[in-house]
Amino acid sequence: MPRIKKKGQAGAAKNYVTRNQAIRKLQISLPDFRKLCIWKGIYPREPRSKKKVSKTSTASTTFYFAKDIQYLLHEPLLQRFRDQKVLEKKISRALGRGDVTDAKRLEGNATRPEKTGRPQYTLNHVIRERYPTFVDSLRDLDDCLSMLFLFANLPSTSSVPAKMIAQCERLTLEFQHYLIVSKSVTKSFLSIKGIYYQANIEGEDILWLVPYKFNQRIVGDVDFRIMGTFVEFYMTLLGFVNFRLYTSIGLKYPPKFDAVKDENAAELGAFTLEGKVLVGTEEAKQLEGAPHKPDPKVQAAVNKVIKTISSGAEVEDAVVNDNEETSDAIDKFEPTVEGGDVLPQPSSGSGPSALFSKYTIYLSRETPRQPLEFLLKSFGCKRVGWDAVLGDGAFTTNELDPAITHQIVDRPLIQAAMEDNEGEDNQTSQKLAANRRVPGRIYVQPQWVWDSINDEELKEVHLYAPGASLPPHLSPFVKQISGAYDPTMPLEDQETEGEALEAADDDEDEAAEGMDVAGSEDEDEDEGEDEDGDDTEMRAAEEVDEDDESDVEESERQMELEAELTGAPVSKAVNVKAKAKEAAKKALSKKSREEAEELERAKGMLSKKKRKLFEQMQYTNNKKSAADQKLRAKRRKLEKDKAKGKE
Repeated sequence: MPRIKKKGQAGAAKNYVTRNQAIRKLQISLPDFRKLCIWKGIYPREPRSKKKVSKTSTASTTFYFAKDIQYLLHEPLLQRFRDQKVLEKKISRALGRGDVTDAKRLEGNATRPEKTGRPQYTLNHVIRERYPTFVDSLRDLDDCLSMLFLFANLPSTSSVPAKMIAQCERLTLEFQHYLIVSKSVTKSFLSIKGIYYQANIEGEDILWLVPYKFNQRIVGDVDFRIMGTFVEFYMTLLGFVNFRLYTSIGLKYPPKFDAVKDENAAELGAFTLEGKVLVGTEEAKQLEGAPHKPDPKVQAAVNKVIKTISSGAEVEDAVVNDNEETSDAIDKFEPTVEGGDVLPQPSSGSGPSALFSKYTIYLSRETPRQPLEFLLKSFGCKRVGWDAVLGDGAFTTNELDPAITHQIVDRPLIQAAMEDNEGEDNQTSQKLAANRRVPGRIYVQPQWVWDSINDEELKEVHLYAPGASLPPHLSPFVKQISGAYDPTMPLEDQETEGEALEAADDDEDEAAEGMDVAGSEDEDEDEGEDEDGDDTEMRAAEEVDEDDESDVEESERQMELEAELTGAPVSKAVNVKAKAKEAAKKALSKKSREEAEELERAKGMLSKKKRKLFEQMQYTNNKKSAADQKLRAKRRKLEKDKAKGKE
């Protein structure tokens, strides 16, 4: 007789444990269990049948894999949590006995972890376990950077301590310094949520979001304890990543930090990068500009080996000539099929990393200094100045400096009157005295920087002049699909035949309504005239009749010419255009009917599973095409309104 299996000891029930069972097994509190699961990357699981998994009469809601909890039993952090719990019990026991001196001693030891107080733990071993290779850590850096940049902009509260905010800000600024030196930033986009940045580090594209520098309001419906746990883990991760990135380009980590400059809002300027030579010094510039020549002894040995291998001087000359030809020519990657993927083309020049290297740019005080400084320096501009009120670390704070080539402004330029206008807010409009504009300087709006970076070329500055209507700021992360709405293309090149016919009908209807309105206005004016001007009316009527006769003659002549070309009688020439439109509509409807019939026949050949999948795909495509059609109709209306406004 086989052994009877007890409930909960085999099958799915053995593979899962509830949260309460896991806490009892690990012997830690619920907050510590949450921390441990977040740091180790262990999340709740959803079994197929909760009734089979649950060992009690009530259906539990949170389950974990039994193997994951067994894995946590060997975690060194468990002992740290237990020691901390023991210390807290000692303090509460001393307070319960009324022994304030003993409780104060224990509390003082707890605030000095380097001595006999609360055990201090690190997450270094957790980072090494979760990310065995450096590429793995780069792939998980998107959420890390977004979270740390968010906390760097928060105000300090009881739930968000000031030390955490300062540490987040310091780590993010160190990461930005690496991006500036390595020229890794590729794209950026201004959105409602904040500013998106994309960087390519060791072949991995990293995208993160930085909020705008507004006054943040801490709300009560956000659990900052859970977010703080993630931030504690991400700070350790970014510290490891920064160390590896700095050492990979020959820089010391951490960089020198000047607290005085940081108090003066220098931000990036508060750090001094160090390597074998200081970055940005004269010695470093001389080394960068010095020609790199090989060692003469090594070169002589290499030449000797080449001479022994080569059969003669002719072969050697041919090899040298081939190397020269190949070094001059650069291979280009071209798609073999029309519409194929376009690969990034190699270039012999400095490329977009030196986009602003030749300019000295000044930031007006109303512009966002932090993102502009970071982007300009990431793309080669080493001379960025701003007003002294924006903080320390500027190349120049003198707005009238003759070395400035471009100035970025974001307020309408209002010519100040000779009289003093008291009571007007000078923060909403930039008052310039007569001839205050510096001759030879180019004034642009901030969007010029973002569009130039995304297009990898300097945009025309007159399109971004102060007060000008800016071109649309499009996301560089959206890939254009054939057939979808493309705001960069003309409307006529992407609208369908049906949309073109509907637009033509709408134009005719609007024109007819305009003629009717004009005719009714003329009738009202004629009725309202006085009887004393009968002679004037008769003369005007005669002139109008003559004009109408001439128009009729011209239209008849035009219809005769069209009739001769088409071979139709003159009487039918009036309805040629209307008939052509009707024929086009019939042809379009017939074509759509045939396509629908062909599609139904093709669906009949599919299996039931594939047919459902195809219908889902078709539904999604129709939904996207309807959205694209709506966008094109909106753009058509805007273009019509704009044309009417110009008239």
